[in-house]
This record gives sequence, structure tokens and C-alpha cells, in this order.
Amino acid sequence: MNMKIENYLGIDWGSKRIGLALGSGETKLALPFKTVASLQEVISLIKLEEIEAIVLGDPRKMSGEEAKNKEWSLFWQILQKKVEAPIFLQDERLSSKAVDALEGTKREKVSRDEMAAALILQSYFDSH
Repeated sequence: MNMKIENYLGIDWGSKRIGLALGSGETKLALPFKTVASLQEVISLIKLEEIEAIVLGDPRKMSGEEAKNKEWSLFWQILQKKVEAPIFLQDERLSSKAVDALEGTKREKVSRDEMAAALILQSYFDSH
């Protein structure tokens, strides 16, 4: 029996803020959810929201080369150890710039992080 993933969490990692988005495998629609400040908050939400798969923004340079830093790598490694859900990496180049273009005006930083997470998750849905 092939189990279909229903509950997705999109993550736009930042050293100060982590933007989160929720999505459905059925509708393939990502929606901004909230902004948190720590990995522990992310892990708690994964359990609370019964997340079955995670899409983590994969930092890359415009050339396509990896742009991961030590903090991002540590976040990813700990997340892999602490959660059972599969984690998919999704190119996040220009996600924040795309959010600024969508909004037309600069909004508060919190919603920008959530929107970037939603764009990362939506681009995953669109490519799969």
C-alpha cells in the first residue's frame, strides 16, 4: 500500500528567524504559517501539526554552487536526527526577493520569512 504524504512543512531558515509554511500533499498548496526563533520550536510544531514531510530551503549562490554555512548545516543535521519525517531540500535562491516583488511594498520582516517558506514549499510542490 502506497502511503500519500498529506502534511508538509516548508522551512526558510535564517540565523535569527525561521519562516514556516504548511502545505497539503492533496491540494499541493503552500500557505505561510508562522515565524519561530529556534530549532526546538520547529521540532515541537512538527509533532503538534503531525507533519509527515519537510521541505527545507537549500541555500545556493546564483551560480548554483552551495552557499550553506555552518549554522545552516548544523540546523539540518540536528533536524535529521530529531524527526522521523523525510526532509527534502529545495533551492531557495531569490525566494526573499520574490516575496518582495509579490508584495509590492516592504512588509514587516516576520511575514517575509513566512512567505519565503511558502514559496520554497510551493516550488517543491510545483516541481514534483
